[in-house]
Amino acid sequence: MKNITIRVDITIHQAMKILDKTAEKCLLVVDMDNKLLGTLTDGDLRRSILTGEKFTEDISKSYNSKPTILIQNKYSAEEVKKLLYDQNLDMIPVIDENRVVVDYVTRLNIGSENHPKELLLNVPVVIMAGGKGTRMEPFTKILPKPLVPIQEKPIIEHIIECFTNLGCSDYHLTVNYKGKILKAYFEELQPDYRVQFVEEQKPLGTAGSLRLLVGRFNQPFFVTNCDIIVKADYADLYSFHQKNNFDITLVASTKEYVIPYGTCELNGDGHLSHINEKPKYDFLINTGLYVLDPKVLELIPENKFYHITHLIENANKQGKKVGVYPINEDAWIDVGQWAEYRKAVERL
Repeated sequence: MKNITIRVDITIHQAMKILDKTAEKCLLVVDMDNKLLGTLTDGDLRRSILTGEKFTEDISKSYNSKPTILIQNKYSAEEVKKLLYDQNLDMIPVIDENRVVVDYVTRLNIGSENHPKELLLNVPVVIMAGGKGTRMEPFTKILPKPLVPIQEKPIIEHIIECFTNLGCSDYHLTVNYKGKILKAYFEELQPDYRVQFVEEQKPLGTAGSLRLLVGRFNQPFFVTNCDIIVKADYADLYSFHQKNNFDITLVASTKEYVIPYGTCELNGDGHLSHINEKPKYDFLINTGLYVLDPKVLELIPENKFYHITHLIENANKQGKKVGVYPINEDAWIDVGQWAEYRKAVERL
C-alpha cells in the first residue's frame, strides 16, 4: 500500500514520478492518519498541466476529492466489476467505517484484466528512419542511426517493442541515408510483424516523407522519431487522441530547469526590484512521438523538405485541433546524442 499512498503536499512532478514507478494507474491521497482524501491518476495530472498548473505546485487542485469507494466487507466481486467498467475506473479504494484506507481493487486483482492490445491491434506505426544521425557520429558513419546498438539490440528494435507489446503489427519505415543496410537488417531478422519501407529519393526533413503515405491509412496512426524511446501508456495516448477528436497529438515531456544563479528583476525605472534566488522554470518538451489523423497528410507539400513543426504550424493555421499529451521526463529517452545515449545504455 505504501507505494500508492501519497500526501496532498507533494508536487505534481513528484506525483508523476511515483505513478511511473508503480504498477497501478492510480494513487490514493491520504492524510496523516491514513484516511482517504481522494484519488489521483495520470489523467488528473495531465489536466492540471494542460490548464497551466506548474509542476512545482502541490496536487491539492489536481486530485479527485470525490472518488468512487468501497466499504470494507460490504461489497461483492460482481458489484466491483460493474463499477470498474460502468465508470471506466482503473482502481477503487477500500476504506473502513472511519475512512481509513485498508485495501484497493483493480480490474486485474478482481479477475477482470484490461486488454489494451485490442485497442491497438490494427494501428499502423510510422518510424522516421531516414536521417543521417550526425549527432551520433562516428557510429552513424558506418550504420544508419536506427541500428545503433543499445545493450544487445539496435535502437529501432527497442522502439518497435514498445508497440508490439500492445498489439501493433504494421510498421512503415521512411528511409534514405544507408537505407539498404536497414532493409538488409530486417530481411535477416525476419520479424513476426510486417515492415514496409517508404523511400525518400532525397532528404525531406522530419515530415516530408509522410506525404508518400497519403491514402494508405484509414485511421489515426503513430509517428515516432527513430532516436527516441518513450515508456508511456500508448493505449491511453491513442484513446486520448480519439476522445478529444484531435487531428494531431504530440507527446511532450515535463522538464524543470533551475537557473543556478540569482536572477535580477527590474522595475519600470530600471532599478532592481528584487532577486529571485535559483528560480525554477517549467517546460513541456516535444519528444518526437505523435498520433496523426490521415487527413493531415494532405497538408504536407509533395517532394519538399518539410519538418513536423511546419506541419503542426500549418495545421494550427487551418483550424485543426492539435493536442498535447504530457508525460514524466523519466519516461522519455532521447538516444540521438551521446550524453543521453550513455544514460539509455544504463537504463534499458
